[in-house]
Amino acid sequence: MISSRADNDRVRDRGFMAEAIQLARRGLYSTDPNPRVGCLLVKDDRIVGRGWHRYAGEAHAEVDALAQAGSAARDATAYVTLEPCCHYGRTPPCSRALIEAGIARVVIATADANPQVAGQGIAQLQAAGIETSLGLLEAEAAALNAGFLRRMRGDRPFVRVKIAASVDGRTAMQSGESQWITAGPARADVQRLRARSSAIITGIGTLLEDNPSLTVRPSEMGDLDENASPRTQPCRIVLDSGLRTPPVAKMLQAEGRTVILCRQSNPSASEDAGKSERRTMLEAAGAEVTELPGRAGESGLTWPAIVEWLQAQPFNEVLIEAGATVAGSAITAGIVDELWLYQAPTLLGSRGRPLAELPFDHMAQQQRLTVLDRRQLGADTRTIFSLRASA
Repeated sequence: MISSRADNDRVRDRGFMAEAIQLARRGLYSTDPNPRVGCLLVKDDRIVGRGWHRYAGEAHAEVDALAQAGSAARDATAYVTLEPCCHYGRTPPCSRALIEAGIARVVIATADANPQVAGQGIAQLQAAGIETSLGLLEAEAAALNAGFLRRMRGDRPFVRVKIAASVDGRTAMQSGESQWITAGPARADVQRLRARSSAIITGIGTLLEDNPSLTVRPSEMGDLDENASPRTQPCRIVLDSGLRTPPVAKMLQAEGRTVILCRQSNPSASEDAGKSERRTMLEAAGAEVTELPGRAGESGLTWPAIVEWLQAQPFNEVLIEAGATVAGSAITAGIVDELWLYQAPTLLGSRGRPLAELPFDHMAQQQRLTVLDRRQLGADTRTIFSLRASA
């Protein structure tokens, strides 16, 4: 069978868009809160410009590629992983830059859900006489910015739970002893997972027991290949209904934002006595303390209230690094999109602490997961599961 020219063109377009998506991936750890975007400029089947967005406030992918191409950009085809912006923000609109450069055709993977764009970038290009198409490798490009696209639609961030465990599904000994279940390659991967996250959530139990810093340490991220290194730290969020966080906690000494979410105070409740003083001390130590509503008759925080607060923040992707109670309650609440499970070739025994506390008593309650990826990291194994969480 002889391939038609149209078939060849589609194959060529897919190949160039796949390369643009790889360019976008270089910003995996650095563009937050902006999306990861790549752009490839092609003229006469020859690549004349490659660009990608590195950091918020710096050149967008299209402008980066145009700068590399120079005058060769005229009459070229631009392969862009996200609809070009058409508004003035911290940088000028990319749609205008493509028009002024004389681009003849623009192939776009994904529409931008940002209300300031949302089809207007495409409309501007078409009004200027530029041939445009939308949807090539859309799923692959959208997956790279799932959290951003969701946030632009006014929904919650993309949520992951990270758990390090033994082969027998234990995260710690009964005493709580757990440090370094996994080895160096897995820990470097966790650093990269943190780096791509806008925020990291933990519980007060983990904070009091482990006193984690929950920071990204670029020197421990391993080989980043061509990825840009992160310049900022994820926001650290502590679920602490009673404000028991010590003002000397490590994360309060670290660079970046630390938020403590607590339950709205009830002046008549005995457990809230002294809460105002503790709040003052924590804020003096650099914490942001935010009170959230809860259910009547209960003293703890609720995931609906937490999610509502998260939706108001500039967070694309949120990572939960916490104990079995917080991890299990998040999964049960249906807010988790992915579970990242790191398993070490070791046994901790039946008295060890479980992966997550889940209120399942019957087989009918089991939650089936979909394996998205499984790979070996040294002696350890990392498996990424989709939980098919409701949005």
